[in-house]
Amino acid sequence: MPSLEDVKLFIERRLAFVERAKDRRFLKHLHAMNENGGAPVVRAGGPVVSLTSYGKRVETVYLTIESIAAGSLLPSEIVLWLDDEKRFNSLPTSLQKLKKRGLTINLTNNYGPHTKYYPFVDSRAEFPTPLVTADDDIIYPTYWLQYLVDAYARNPQVVNCHRARVIALDGDELAPYLQWDLCESTEPAWHHFLNGVSGVIYPPKLLAALKDAGTAFVDCCPKADDVWLHAIALRQGYRVMQIGKRAMHFAVVPGSEEIALFPTNMASGNDSQIKKTYTREDIRRIAEGAKNIAGQPSEVVQI
Repeated sequence: MPSLEDVKLFIERRLAFVERAKDRRFLKHLHAMNENGGAPVVRAGGPVVSLTSYGKRVETVYLTIESIAAGSLLPSEIVLWLDDEKRFNSLPTSLQKLKKRGLTINLTNNYGPHTKYYPFVDSRAEFPTPLVTADDDIIYPTYWLQYLVDAYARNPQVVNCHRARVIALDGDELAPYLQWDLCESTEPAWHHFLNGVSGVIYPPKLLAALKDAGTAFVDCCPKADDVWLHAIALRQGYRVMQIGKRAMHFAVVPGSEEIALFPTNMASGNDSQIKKTYTREDIRRIAEGAKNIAGQPSEVVQI
């Protein structure tokens, strides 16, 4: 007779197999949508979605965009930022088709991972709607954008996201990034750290603060956009809130793991940038953790 652990392992493997099969079917559907679909990818009333892509990923980013367009809520605008002028002037057929359906593709300078949001805030004078950021190697589920917008409607005074970590402390310093556990709470907190890979929705006032901060990230965290975004949110009085108790990481576009945008961040690369970014006041506020009243912004710390 199999043990309880053997049964649990079998169930986990079976569920994983089912999820992979569903992902493959969804990928085929997205490819067919790009080949044959003519439905608009945007609709008035939603937030703006911004993302960037480079290198070989430009060939596959259409799958990410089609997954967003297959959602239950469409964005009012999807902006793809490219920093390669040659690629911008010679788009793959998949992106040309998406442009005809409402995708906006803009040429920009290379800001590393900050390219997913910074050209957007830099190019806009006002921010009437929140901004949602996406990664170019993820297949987002149909509920992805709706859940973010619903969370923002319930609590616009926090930064809502699908995936967060809990910042760990080592005395009066921040512990190494690899010691920051995945979040298992839906409470907003200063010590919750947003992970942009699964999607984040940024309030308009925070977008204005990011615009005002300019490119100061170049000097402290050029390859760690999440660090900068969290630091500016912290200084503007925004806690981070994960919208579900499970930190979500959605399906990855096949093959994109081999061409990760910035793989150096996974270990010590993040730590050096974290040390350069967070001030003593930032760390003091992080240490307060969840002690403040959930969902209420504290006084703003000027940047």
